[in-house]
Amino acid sequence: MVSARIYIEGGGDGHLLDTLFRQGWSAFFRAAGLEGRMPRVIRGKGRSRTFDLFLTAVSHPRPGELPFLLVDSEDAVQSGYSVWQHLKARDNWDKPNGASDDQAFLMVQLMETWFIADRKMLRRYFGPSLRETHLPAWPTLEAVSKGQVIEALDNSTAGCSKRYAKGKVSFELLAELDPVEVATACPHAESLLQRLRSM
Repeated sequence: MVSARIYIEGGGDGHLLDTLFRQGWSAFFRAAGLEGRMPRVIRGKGRSRTFDLFLTAVSHPRPGELPFLLVDSEDAVQSGYSVWQHLKARDNWDKPNGASDDQAFLMVQLMETWFIADRKMLRRYFGPSLRETHLPAWPTLEAVSKGQVIEALDNSTAGCSKRYAKGKVSFELLAELDPVEVATACPHAESLLQRLRSM
């Protein structure tokens, strides 16, 4: 049996953020029904470092493990483009020798897009002070730019006792996400979860 080892962009510096990062992702994958085949989460920190860690894992495979890459798309994914085509066009990253098309996945356009997908979770976490009028009902969430997503989270939580911020808050939100809501609104997230479920 092969298990997944997934290199994910983000995490920040420090032991606390490392712990919260792993806890958040583990909770998300558990909620997605992957309890019996939980991927091993590797915090990549910066985008380039995450890719470098993935390259090393592909070049030096571990018995019984299959490495995956998960990074923000940063921009809209051009219609008809595969993940690797997007990463080549945007970052000049080539698919490494030995890797397949279904070992790289994207958060489109960034992890915070997934938070916007789950309005119920945002209401629970931020409480009645959440200004939902600042969260537009975008019909195609993955087409919304990074700047618009962050602005929506900033403005909608401006009056809350705990405002949106990367780090502790973002990882706590990740741990509370409903994967069904995310997969419904974000096709690239659905692709990731389907691949992990097929392991």
